[in-house]
Amino acid sequence: MKATTSRTSGADSGVRPGRIGALRQRFDALAREIAKFGVVGALGVLVNFAVFNAMRHGTDLQVVRASVIATVVAIAFNYVGFRYFTYRDRDKSGRAKELSLFLLFSVVGLVIENGVLYVATYAFHWDSQLQSNVFKFLGMGLATLFRFWSYRTWVFKALPARETVARAESFLEDGPEAKPVHRVKP
Repeated sequence: MKATTSRTSGADSGVRPGRIGALRQRFDALAREIAKFGVVGALGVLVNFAVFNAMRHGTDLQVVRASVIATVVAIAFNYVGFRYFTYRDRDKSGRAKELSLFLLFSVVGLVIENGVLYVATYAFHWDSQLQSNVFKFLGMGLATLFRFWSYRTWVFKALPARETVARAESFLEDGPEAKPVHRVKP
């Protein structure tokens, strides 16, 4: 005898199917955003480490100064990647404000990243090549969490949903005395 399984519909389970679909879309959009942020971030990490290690071996700069220079180069690289890849669909109307906020939050990330390296180097005297790279990486990880939150919340703001824009446009086209128009997504 075959065992049969029955699917419970949204009405049976108390959860509306449309709500689940909307949550799924939001989750998928967030997953894509995290993936794109990760690609740019991973390339930024490579740039950061390459510049950091080149500065450590090619100059007489102290470890934290070399790290700050590497972080600044990576910040410039990341801005281009975030603006034109990760967040290319976001609002582009206030570029000066966007860049100012990006730099502000990047400087906070720079302090977090290099603060970890500074404490490891000067408080604990962990300053071998390997230790410097490990603590730079840990600092980057903490700073990345802060940057992801701040960039998506304050810098690269999402545009309003298309449905909201369509409703506003239909209101303007039809005037306030007309009945609301419900458009069907293509």
